[in-house]
Amino acid sequence: MSFPDGVPVIAGMVAAGWGRIVTLASIAGKDGNPAQSAYSASKAAVIAMTKSLGKELATTGVLVNAVAPSAVATAMNADTDPAILARSQSLTPMGRFGRPDEIAELIAWFCSEQLSFSTGAVNDASGGRATY
Repeated sequence: MSFPDGVPVIAGMVAAGWGRIVTLASIAGKDGNPAQSAYSASKAAVIAMTKSLGKELATTGVLVNAVAPSAVATAMNADTDPAILARSQSLTPMGRFGRPDEIAELIAWFCSEQLSFSTGAVNDASGGRATY
């Protein structure tokens, strides 16, 4: 198996026969957000890359999965248009934004030895917003 020169970490994981790669996508990559087409498209690309790389590495012991949160209460959203945040919250059945620690727990599980039969998956952390 050959990888581009820019990805030596993958080759090292494959050589070790074990590794975990977790990408951060967004619910916007699945649903699209109005007035955020570039952001939504970039997160859709992260999802496609995760699915493809997960399949490519499936027999190597290296698992590749993505987390797709909806809005999370972080500094990144401090300058987000309040109308965009209100729309996001209105679409979330739990009626609140995610917390960083909730996303971190999901990432930690994806990185754990307990996870052994999931690759190329996208796990939503969306308070029920995900539609598929």
